[in-house]
Order: sequence, then C-alpha cells, then structure tokens
Amino acid sequence: MEMLPKLLLLLLILDVARSAQKLQEFFEWKIMDFDFPSERDRAMAIFRGKYKPENSLPVGIEIWRDKLFVTVPRWKEGIPSTLNYVPINSPLKNPPLIPYPDLKSNELGNCEQGLSTVYRLKADACDRLWVLDTGTFGIDKTTQNVCPYALNIFDLNTNKRIRRYEFRPEDVNMNTFIANIVVDVGKTCDDAHAYFSDELGYGLIVYSFKKNTSWRFAHSFFLPDPLRGDFTIDKLNFQWGSEGIFGMSLSPLQEDGSKWLYFSPLASHREFAVSTATLKNSSKVGESWREFLALEERGPNSHTTSRVMDEFGVQFFNLIDQNAVGCWNSQYPYHKKNHAVVDRDDVGLIFPADVKVDGNRNLWVISDRMSNFLEASLDYNEVNFRVYFAPVEKLIEGTVCQGAKRYRVSGNYGFDRYHVFGHDYNYLF
Repeated sequence: MEMLPKLLLLLLILDVARSAQKLQEFFEWKIMDFDFPSERDRAMAIFRGKYKPENSLPVGIEIWRDKLFVTVPRWKEGIPSTLNYVPINSPLKNPPLIPYPDLKSNELGNCEQGLSTVYRLKADACDRLWVLDTGTFGIDKTTQNVCPYALNIFDLNTNKRIRRYEFRPEDVNMNTFIANIVVDVGKTCDDAHAYFSDELGYGLIVYSFKKNTSWRFAHSFFLPDPLRGDFTIDKLNFQWGSEGIFGMSLSPLQEDGSKWLYFSPLASHREFAVSTATLKNSSKVGESWREFLALEERGPNSHTTSRVMDEFGVQFFNLIDQNAVGCWNSQYPYHKKNHAVVDRDDVGLIFPADVKVDGNRNLWVISDRMSNFLEASLDYNEVNFRVYFAPVEKLIEGTVCQGAKRYRVSGNYGFDRYHVFGHDYNYLF
C-alpha cells in the first residue's frame, strides 16, 4: 500500500469522509476476467474449456504495497489461475486478474511447482506471502484431492517461492478442509508461526517456520453448534450445519510476549480464544483443554467466516447473514453490547467473504454472493463481486469500537486478561 500514489489515496480518504463513514466501492466485476498474454490466448483457453468465466468466484484478498491479491478457488472447471493480483492503482474499475507469480505456477495438479486451489492468504511484515494450497478441485461431494495440502511462502520483493511445506499425514484426516490462515511473526522473521483452521476435520494446525514442522490441536470448541446450522442470506435459506472452526484473528502483543488467537466455527454464534503460548508449544497437544476459552455469543444472525484484528486490538468480522461488517474493541468484554456494525448494504455486501486491514490501517472487504453461487445461481448482467475500502478510524468513529484511550506496554500495544475479558467475565468451562 505504501506505493499507492499519495494523491489517489488522499482522494479516496476524502471521498470516504464525505460519505458518512461508509465503505467505498473500489473495484467491481459482473464476471471475473483474467490477464492472458493475448486475446488469441484467451479465446483458445475458452475454446479448450480451460477458461469458463461463469465458474470464477473471488474469495480471499490481501494487500501488499500496490497489489491487491485475489484468490479464486477451483470449485468448478475453467479457472486459469487460483492465486492472482490486480494493481491497486489500476485505472480500470474491473481490472483482469493477473496470475501470481505467473500462470505456469497456477497449474492444477502440478503438486510440486503449481497451485491447485487457494482460499485465503496472508502477507507478513517480512514481505512474505503465505499461501496454503489445499490441492483440491471441486466443492462438497465433488471434491478431489489431486495434491496434498501444502504451505507455499513467496518473497514478495522477488516474486519467488522460498519454501513449500507439505502437511504431515497426522495433521489432516479424511474430512479435512482448510480455508483460513493467520500468521504470527515474532521478534525475527525466522520466529514465525502460521495457524490453519480445519473446518470439516475440526482441528487447528500450527506450523513453525523456524523448525519447519507442524502439529495439530483437537478441541470440542472447533465443532459446529448443532443449533446454528441454519442460514438465510439474500432470502436464500440453506443448511451449513457441518461447518466447524473457520475464521481467526490475532490480538496485539501481550505483556508476556504472547497473543490471543480468536476463532469461531462457521455454524456458531460464539467466539473462542486461546493463547499463542499454548499453540506454539507442541507438547501441549492433547494436554491443554482448559487453556481454550469460551466467550459470549454475538447474538442472532451472526455467522462469520472471516475476521481480522488491527494493531490497536479492534477486530472486524463479516456478518454474512446481515450483509454487513461488524467490529469489537478488545479493550472491552466480548459481549454483543460491545459490538457494532460499521456498514451494511443489502445489495453490495451480499456475502462479504473476506476482511483485511492494510499497513496504513485501512479496512478492505470483498463481497462475492458466494451463497447464491453455491446454492442457486448468479446473474452476470449484474455486478456480483465488489471490493470496498475505508479508513478504520472513519468506520469506528462514534461507535463502541472506538474505545478508550490507547496505551503502550513495553513498546507494543497490548491487552491483558482484564482488558480482553473484563472483570465480570465468567469462564464457560
């Protein structure tokens, strides 16, 4: 984001300020297009069935300098590239997706060199892009595991892959489906860990960059709530009752040098938390049940798939039932009275699939009508996919998420148990 022309960024911020603190549409697409070497190459890809525009659904985003990364899972045939980007300063409102790092590196079934299906990704402070390739093709009962789950890490300055790590057999099971990743960088770039949520296998996988190994946690908090499997989005009612641990976010650094990992199952209205001090200790696997904490419920119609917490401890999360984005300031107890909706749009925010905060503390959101795509159909004469932008301060101004005066702990913004959970918090063991 640092390379975005200052004038353009200033105009965007002024535009947001004039529009009552609402998210501003940045990009929009009726149907996704990809950047091919030539029009002839595009035509040949369509002729051969390698590119079927109506089968593309953007799901995950990440921002790094002048690039907005966009992932397109291979749920159906005809997806040329699963990992892509568009220039943030593109003059086009609907720029074509550019394969990253190139088209060849996105080859389906090329397990060692390619990427089969990517959902979400994370750029860290060391200019690395962490990408999980699920190795899958298809969705639900049509899913084929053409390659093993593998973590790919790219150097964003050189666009070269610097590591590929295949998950151990013990990390996955026959039901495993992993879509989310968060990255925790310590005092050095080598001191880094990644956390992966196994939505259908009900586990949490930890990867150590320094040790180049992984381990898996199991817990009942990863399971779906049997009372929360009913969804209604854009007047479409359906059941996603088997969806377990999904969205995750990391708190700022605490006094003891650890962070809190917040998470919730998709079929749930409740938030949970665990210290990264627990997760980073592989000997804790199987011996840490009571170190996972249950927080309060968010309230009705509060299913969420994605969340992110900024450096000041403000969490943003998508509210897919409400066509909205919510917030919570972790200085206060996790209770619905301390939550707010920063924006709602019953047209533009139908299924806000991913939320991210960039290095300049701007919130980015992609909406993609995913439920319609999976459970019904899309009208490609309409705008279906949108990317929104707004400065965080403008979004939370005047809400409970604005919070109290911030404070520093040993040079880092931190929150102890009292501020995270509040003095009246009751642990739900």
